[in-house]
Amino acid sequence: MKSFLFCLIFIHSFYFFAQITPLKIGVVAPLQDHKMAINESQNMTLKDAMGENGLIVIFSSNTCPFVVGFDDKSFAGWENQYNQIFDKAQPTKTNVIIINSNEAKRSNGESLSDMIERKAIKGFKMPYLMDSNSDLANAFGAKTTPHVFFFDKNFKLIYSGSIDNSFEEKRKKEIPFLMNAIDAHSSGKKIKPNATSPKGCSIKRNKN
Repeated sequence: MKSFLFCLIFIHSFYFFAQITPLKIGVVAPLQDHKMAINESQNMTLKDAMGENGLIVIFSSNTCPFVVGFDDKSFAGWENQYNQIFDKAQPTKTNVIIINSNEAKRSNGESLSDMIERKAIKGFKMPYLMDSNSDLANAFGAKTTPHVFFFDKNFKLIYSGSIDNSFEEKRKKEIPFLMNAIDAHSSGKKIKPNATSPKGCSIKRNKN
């Protein structure tokens, strides 16, 4: 079932993905002062969110099955790991934020009120920010929900891609890419691999 759904998403998104190039490892994050809404009265920027040793940005969604889980329970959804990632990162003085860039679905489950409700239901420990007009997603070259971008304290990209390989049916073992990256960074070691292919639903930009 998972492989069938993935094939459908891959075919539908192939051309779209080909037009987007994610930030390369070593590049400094753009739009560090870009204001994103937390709620009706509060905004946050990447600079505001930066921790003493780094920042993990996860592009997310309220509606994508890869994030929230499949109806048939064949995949639990990566959002169930968000708080675990937060708990892993905090002792290393690395902050975590999740960002919703699905501009074309704001009236269909991805509104700010939907985001606030989702954060409350799931008990997310990190800020959940609205990226209006998909500005940050476009600047980062973010493709999917989820798509991870991990920056060091100087906003240099040190890891990008998937949270882990748990969606790959032919995997020989589960590899927690992001958790491994946090461990390596906090220990002053090289992150291997430092880039993986993101899996998920395409971020829904407006066409105009």
